[in-house]
Amino acid sequence: MSRPTRRSAQLMARARAVMPGGVSSPVRSFRAVGGEPPVIANGAGSRITDMDGNEYIDYVMSYGPLLFGHCPPFITEAIKATASRGVTFGAPSEPEVLLAELIVSAIPSVEQVRFVNSGGEAAAAAIRLCRAVSGRSKIVKCAGCYHGSLDSLLVSAGSGAATLGVPDSPGVPIRVANDTAVIEFNDHAALEEIFRVHGPEIAAFILEPVAGNMGLVPPRPDYLRAARELTRRHGALLVFDEVMTGFRLAAGGAQQIHDVQPDLTLLGKIIGGGLPVGALGGPRDLMCRLAPAGPVYQAGTLSGNPLTMRAGAAAVGEILRRGHELYETLDRLGGLLEQGLTEVFVRTGVSARVQRAGSMLTVFFTESEVANFSDARRCDTQGFTRFFHAMLEQGIYLPPSQFECWFVSAAHTEADVEQTVAAAQAALTAARG
Repeated sequence: MSRPTRRSAQLMARARAVMPGGVSSPVRSFRAVGGEPPVIANGAGSRITDMDGNEYIDYVMSYGPLLFGHCPPFITEAIKATASRGVTFGAPSEPEVLLAELIVSAIPSVEQVRFVNSGGEAAAAAIRLCRAVSGRSKIVKCAGCYHGSLDSLLVSAGSGAATLGVPDSPGVPIRVANDTAVIEFNDHAALEEIFRVHGPEIAAFILEPVAGNMGLVPPRPDYLRAARELTRRHGALLVFDEVMTGFRLAAGGAQQIHDVQPDLTLLGKIIGGGLPVGALGGPRDLMCRLAPAGPVYQAGTLSGNPLTMRAGAAAVGEILRRGHELYETLDRLGGLLEQGLTEVFVRTGVSARVQRAGSMLTVFFTESEVANFSDARRCDTQGFTRFFHAMLEQGIYLPPSQFECWFVSAAHTEADVEQTVAAAQAALTAARG
């Protein structure tokens, strides 16, 4: 029996009349997979419920920040207590100091931190800082790594390893795109070549150390070390975008796991406890270039607001309190899900693979390893679309794109994993007829 969708459909019709595409962020529109998105009414633990009363096991988790699931009491209580005293002042407050101290204590490469309101805003500040410090203008990024909608980072690859970028969106000037060079993730030779050709012009190389915006793609052995060595040799800065991976893969992020320290780190998602946030962190000698300590301007009225900072301090404080036990739990649940899904694909003869890092994973509909964005784009997106809708019908809420990560939270249980694997088995068996 199909799930009821009347109220969600009515609300989406109203939304499209007053909002572009009816959404506040494009992927929510289900454009990549077709159909109508459910409108979510509430969440608790590992589950969400839509306006028609349909319940789902949620693997979107707001694209990563909900490490402890929906509405964990220690975060919601912190939000309530803070809201009763004032949500924003446009002035210093204690919670931002507390959260900054927690972050600095957890990430060795970060001695100071600047709070902003999104990961994209943190990326913009990082690029400006890198250009100011280096006196150079060009940025190198990886195809498929998304760092927000900043013009200079909303760029696709050109036709060769050493060509400069082309705009990914109307409204991005060619002259801006020309300051960005785009290479494939995990391609050591392309990285060497871009620095050989443009080394004296490059201000920074920015990348996700574990890619999550092309689906989950881990770095190949020594790729991050090569990035560190090349940037240092050529006088450029290395920027790790750990908006997804920071505090999710480890308290010290992906840089802790892979033992490579960048010059600057971008944070977001988890450090707001589910509220909007971003942060830029690094050594004191770089961070002191930011105003008011230095000449590089960056500002935001709502940055460091006490509501977000208190929620973030509750989340990061709980992460540090639980320590290794938390990440063992997340890795075990992610591993069980990976194993169960892989066994289903083998039993049903479906060409699909699971790529995972800790509590982040992606099901790619391909037999081959996905090592970069070109590999990801060769996957069977129609196969993913059929799988997505079959899982949604059985109460499993997945990211509505082949190129997004699934996120496991500490609120998920082995029973949730078993139900998800059983749903996958039913979905793929039915698809075979």
